[in-house]
Amino acid sequence: VDSPTANEVRRGILQAFADAGLRDGAEIVVRIRIANNDIAEVQRIARSLVDEKVDLIMPLSTQSLQAAILTARRTPIVFSAVAVPFLVGAGRSADDHLSHVTGVASTGPVGRTMAFIREVAPEARRVGSLWTSSEINSEHYLDLARESAAELGLEIVAVPVASAPEIPRALQALLNAKVDVLFPMSDNTLNSSFEVIGRAAEENRLPLFASFLRAAEFGACAALGYDFYEMGLKTGRIAVRVMNGESPARIPIETMDEVRLYVNPAAAERQGVSLPGAVLGRADRVIGAGGDPGPSATVGLGWGP
Repeated sequence: VDSPTANEVRRGILQAFADAGLRDGAEIVVRIRIANNDIAEVQRIARSLVDEKVDLIMPLSTQSLQAAILTARRTPIVFSAVAVPFLVGAGRSADDHLSHVTGVASTGPVGRTMAFIREVAPEARRVGSLWTSSEINSEHYLDLARESAAELGLEIVAVPVASAPEIPRALQALLNAKVDVLFPMSDNTLNSSFEVIGRAAEENRLPLFASFLRAAEFGACAALGYDFYEMGLKTGRIAVRVMNGESPARIPIETMDEVRLYVNPAAAERQGVSLPGAVLGRADRVIGAGGDPGPSATVGLGWGP
């Protein structure tokens, strides 16, 4: 799906190619395919890329990776922005994985975000969360959130959505449940429509937290997460190694290490919460408002003369 996180990953991948002297249309041919949140279309795209005999497939979501694994039995796969690749059959561990599959996992800092919510909103008890029922990664994050919430004395009130048009209804259900703060799971469906959630948070003066950084540009008062552009760079460098002949079997699945904090004081004020000075002081970026998400995609690659 066309989402801010996938767009940042794609941008980083293409920069890694450029850094390696791989120009689109010269040393390589980049084919970008977007499924628009349609699972059947994801599967069709995967089959199409195999039929086109691309030399490398780069899935940028959990569903895309799953479709690629089921379809491309020999084509090298280098994935990115996949929360837990082992849930969709990529392997058992970072070193024990399918011989034609490797990439960069992006398991978000859900536990740290729950602790951060407790720090910023110590009186909050009920955390309202949206999650996407068709995304296995979203359900995994919800399980992590519930575990962390129980340890912190918080309660997760979760409402599922099947698609973006259901988000307003789900938000109303959370409002009716009298939640104290909002913390939607980070998944493709919700991230691509995050501004809708941001507007609802401001209209109802509910603090909105997130675990992907650019959410702070689209309405969250604060977000902890990874830099998805850097994730794309890391993924692109792995892809270059594969293009140069290295077997994916010999490349461990990598993860992101540095969790960053973005804050939006203006959004916080509109949501009725004050960000402590200590939080502002350790923020990696302080944002006013706005944002400009661009296109994103699953990338199929073929390189030649």
